[in-house]
Amino acid sequence: MATYLLMQRALRRERVFRDRSQPLDSLDDVDLISRYRFPRRVLLELIDAVDATCRPATNRSHSIPTQLQVLCTLRYIAKADFFSEVGDIHGVSKSSVSICIPKVCHALCEHLQNIKFPSSIMSLRKIKQQFHSIARFPNVVGAIDGTLIPIKGMGGDDEPIYVSRKNFHALNTQGVVDAEMRFLNINCRFPGSTHDAYVMSNSSIPEIMANLPEGGWLLGDSGYPLKDFLMTPFNTPSTQMEERYNLAHCRTRNIVERAFGVLKSRFRCLHKSGGCLPFTPAKCALVIETCCRLHNKAIDEKIPLQLGGPVVLQHNNFVHGGAPPRSARDLRQQIASRF
Repeated sequence: MATYLLMQRALRRERVFRDRSQPLDSLDDVDLISRYRFPRRVLLELIDAVDATCRPATNRSHSIPTQLQVLCTLRYIAKADFFSEVGDIHGVSKSSVSICIPKVCHALCEHLQNIKFPSSIMSLRKIKQQFHSIARFPNVVGAIDGTLIPIKGMGGDDEPIYVSRKNFHALNTQGVVDAEMRFLNINCRFPGSTHDAYVMSNSSIPEIMANLPEGGWLLGDSGYPLKDFLMTPFNTPSTQMEERYNLAHCRTRNIVERAFGVLKSRFRCLHKSGGCLPFTPAKCALVIETCCRLHNKAIDEKIPLQLGGPVVLQHNNFVHGGAPPRSARDLRQQIASRF
């Protein structure tokens, strides 16, 4: 027995403590933005904000400090590297990276409470004016659309519902943005096969729009139903006014397409060029929400976007076939008469 224990001890893998890099001490702001999407000042702000949640309970066993946990997370969502590559860069193990990412994402979402539909009259008037300046489309408080975020395939009874129309596993993420490409509302918990109209009707959007002071409407593509609070284009325009309406609608609604493009270009983990999110659907939704909140933070801080190649957006390109209410049809005709 003693001989067996001695052999086990001899075969036990020796623990290796790696030399950990300190990017904040060696890189300038340009390099930090390229690798982590934020300059040193903002990175330190984020690290301080989540320190209470992410700080290790002990310094024993070479624990990973909050700074490295945040940098590993931001490096992954920015570059979509393999966990092993992220770990090698920062001197931590692959398993540690997989543990850090969900924990840091949860802490960042708790800190960055910056996705909220405006409720004050002054804020809404400002958004309407900004949208009107694009193509003279009146009374617009947001542009809505959905995009597919690729996730890792899974087994089980729920597997088929995550297969999108593009034939890959995904989450159908809905976003509402203002004229500055800032996300006002997101919903990232529906599987990839879900229709955009279903996501919208089962989100908080109908309730928000029903209680909006001074009214207003969203702009959506043909995949959404025409409603009193949601204007869609004419599928078969029959007059020049309807064609001009469609043109103004397209130019104004295009802001949400651009917002998703910037989001996926800034955080490559959300785009198919970065592979897919290798987590459970619930953790994938957490990562998507974190990216949207960091996107808003980047806009508020006026951080430049460093282009990493073209981004092709993936959507569920369905056309909604339901009959719209008469009041919504009359409202759309009234708006079209202005063009």
